[in-house]
Amino acid sequence: MNDIPIQPQPQPPRSDTGIQSFFLPPGTPGRPRIARAEGIWLEDTAGNRYLDASSGPVASNLGHGNPRVLAALEKQARAAAFAFPAQFESEANLELGERLARLCGPGLDRAFLVSGGSEATETVIKFCRQHAVVTGQGSRWKVLSREPGYHGNTLGALAVSGDAHAHEVFGPLLRAVDRVPAPFTYRLPANHTAESHARACAAALEEAIVREGPETVLAFIMEPVGGLATGALVAPDVYYRTVREICSRHGVLLIFDEVMSGAGRTGRFLAADHWPDARPDLVTLAKGVTAGYTPMGVMMAPAAMADTLARAGGFMQGFTYFANPLSCAVGCAVLAEMEERDLPGNAARMGERLRARLHGLRDRSPIVGDVRGLGLLMAMELVADKETKAMIPLERMAPYRLQQLGLQHGLALYCRRTNRGTYGDWVMVSPPLVVTADEVDMLADRLEAVIDAYVAELSADGVI
Repeated sequence: MNDIPIQPQPQPPRSDTGIQSFFLPPGTPGRPRIARAEGIWLEDTAGNRYLDASSGPVASNLGHGNPRVLAALEKQARAAAFAFPAQFESEANLELGERLARLCGPGLDRAFLVSGGSEATETVIKFCRQHAVVTGQGSRWKVLSREPGYHGNTLGALAVSGDAHAHEVFGPLLRAVDRVPAPFTYRLPANHTAESHARACAAALEEAIVREGPETVLAFIMEPVGGLATGALVAPDVYYRTVREICSRHGVLLIFDEVMSGAGRTGRFLAADHWPDARPDLVTLAKGVTAGYTPMGVMMAPAAMADTLARAGGFMQGFTYFANPLSCAVGCAVLAEMEERDLPGNAARMGERLRARLHGLRDRSPIVGDVRGLGLLMAMELVADKETKAMIPLERMAPYRLQQLGLQHGLALYCRRTNRGTYGDWVMVSPPLVVTADEVDMLADRLEAVIDAYVAELSADGVI
């Protein structure tokens, strides 16, 4: 699928019964209809081709159509596509658990495999709670998190997510938790540097633990490198170290949500590996573990905690499709490809190239206020005025408009507005980990054309 400048063609009419009917009002044109995908390219049924600039929702780490993964999927499907863990063990499950334990390192020795990131969040919260109960710490049940923050869309995951708008809608169904400020590095409070604000955010965590009563606080969950809630936020190093010390001091479990940042995307298998003195107690993974080829979520836990629950009667958790052999076989093939091709290393190298190109774009463009991230988990923040950091008017829905313009320029971008854009508007720029230097440059060139088109549109309307 060689690069050819896009020539937009008419799309088929939107179905009134498909998934898009839940999101787009009747009469609204549908999304492009996918026909095939290969490498970092997607092609729709009208023949338009798009560079996958955000790996879908930052999931397609291997790109599309990987022969090794497809062969593993077919082989396992022919052997045994499904077997329930309460009845059978599977070789694929055992191999995937061993691979994950080795890649995650000491203290993250056991893999509980589910169907996605939201299920992984639900699982880790329940695991921590049950462990507290069987070890005589039944007063601990509160899970603290960050504002803003995102940990999934099921009710338990949403309860620990910092999204005020979602809580306005679903709040009556949730048992809300206390949230502490996320350590933003771009929009800083008055009289703060990035480091002093990070220290203040860490201090706010300790204040919340003390306020709630340390004996009642079970865990603190955070994304070590932000996703859509904070636009690839990376805090100053002192933040991670201080948070680890606070949690240890009060007996609070530290959970890293690595659904987006894990599986090599930041240049290490875990983003946690960038801060070895701030190692979490538990980790959740998803997305890149199976690289979009099949649904998968993971909780990585210490062997000692898992053994404690096993001796007490077993972990009270399970789903129909957990540890599914087909998904496990895909995960094994994905991780084998990742290791043998050193894709975390490629993410680090190509991430630096992408960062340099995005910084150049930021310096030239009047609407790119900030570029942040780590490895190939990057984001751009959009502003109307770079000096004041004033946002583009929220009603313009800037990230989504940029997404539309991206498709017109052969670029598939991903965004998700959290808190209705209260904390800023950003777009993820996170291509598959197999991306080459030439493809990074092609992505950057197309992205610059998209940004220029949006600047012209905003200028014509008097917004900037």
